[in-house]
Formats: sequence, structure tokens, C-alpha cells
Amino acid sequence: MSARPRPGSLLATKLVARGVRLTNQRRKILELIESEGGHLDAARIQELARERQIAVDRATVYRTLALLKQHGLVEELDFLHVRGDQHFYEARGLGDHLHACCYRCGRVSELRTATLDRLKEELRDNLGFRTESVRVEVGGCCKECAEHEEQVSPVVI
Repeated sequence: MSARPRPGSLLATKLVARGVRLTNQRRKILELIESEGGHLDAARIQELARERQIAVDRATVYRTLALLKQHGLVEELDFLHVRGDQHFYEARGLGDHLHACCYRCGRVSELRTATLDRLKEELRDNLGFRTESVRVEVGGCCKECAEHEEQVSPVVI
């Protein structure tokens, strides 16, 4: 049985337009991804489903994520492995941005910056390259961890 996308379900609409059959479980997973937003891993998606009493198994979550990735609807991110070997998924189309990953606490912050637009222009002008996506991950120490380190061991001159 093929399900129609619900109004407002952008991922479902895009999959149906590509001829993908949407089972009830797939539709529920797409709704979870869209309603939660942000960076989700498979375990968090399954946890959200459990919290909302939606029955989906781990294999279905992974197959749905693979399907979304195959169709270019999500990006798979590892955030410089600051959170171990976990992989996170983020819907495409959120605009170009970079991820700043803290090596100390694992926090991941996003930054939208005109610098990425200038980089794409430079790639086009110098190489004739047409950029379709930008993915930048920067590793370092977030403001909170840096302030904590300064309090614990202040720099003495």
C-alpha cells in the first residue's frame, strides 16, 4: 500500500515525486526527522519514536536514512568524530553553513557566513567549478570550554 505525503512533509513529497513507496513506518520516521530538525542520529530517531509510541525498528530507521541519503535529501555528518563514531543526519536545503565542533565537550554549533558564498564565487571564477553543496567542519574549543579552562588554569605572563 503506497501512502501519499501529508501536507507540509517536504521529504515525503520529494520521495514520492521520485517514485519511492512510502510505508507508514517510513512516513512516521520522516515526520520525526522534520519535526525535530537539527542533527539526529539513528539512535535518537528511534528514541523519539519510542517517546511518541511509534513502533519502528532499528533496521527500518537505518534503511530510511540510507534511502534519504541515496536521494540526496540528507547529509551524513561525523562532526570530526568528537562524539565518537556516531553519524548524524541533517536535511539538505538548510542553506550553506559550517559546523564548529568542540573537541572538549562535543558541542556542535552552526554558523552561516558570507565567507562560504565568497568561497563558491572564487571556485567558480578561478576553476569554473559549479558548487552544489558545501560542507565544512571546524574543530577546536567552544567558548564555554575555553572560559572553563581559563578559570581552572589561567595563563600567567
